[in-house]
Amino acid sequence: MDNTGQVVSDATKQDVAAPARVNYARLWIIAAVVLILDQVSKLWIVNTVPPGASPYDGGLIAVIPGFFYIIHVYNDGAAWGMFSGYSYILGFLGAIALGAIFYFRQQLELYRPFVQVIFGLLIGGIVGNMIDRFAYGHVVDFLDFHFGSYRYPAFNIADSGITVGVALYVIASVIESFRDYRAKKS
Repeated sequence: MDNTGQVVSDATKQDVAAPARVNYARLWIIAAVVLILDQVSKLWIVNTVPPGASPYDGGLIAVIPGFFYIIHVYNDGAAWGMFSGYSYILGFLGAIALGAIFYFRQQLELYRPFVQVIFGLLIGGIVGNMIDRFAYGHVVDFLDFHFGSYRYPAFNIADSGITVGVALYVIASVIESFRDYRAKKS
């Protein structure tokens, strides 16, 4: 019997359980793709580009000279080098974030396909940078963009997954709020 007092067969229970497993497949596949791309690219960088390579000291790969370079730098902080020297603490904060995502998965509506895309990107990025932090004590960054005289801080695929995931989450939240507002108004 289910919680309404109706008799539920084993076949019905399996049919109900199957979509839950399938629904999360999108999240895990996206997280795995981001993680694999991140770790493979970092391994290639570590084995190909000398550490510290930058546009100013050689050893880099100029993909689009004056705009896009492949470099090899270490970041023991967070975005833009904030919290430098706290790599392990940032790694533990990443683990806490993953635990929170798991714990609040119903409230975050992880069963929704688009939300799975968002959190797949986030989880893949968080785990990719956590691996670096705990294995090396820093994150390997290698994507280097220049906009005129401005040099954007170097980043990696994990950072990209996190950034795109957060951006999509903000956009989805704004759209959802706008829809709720319009529904209440009409």
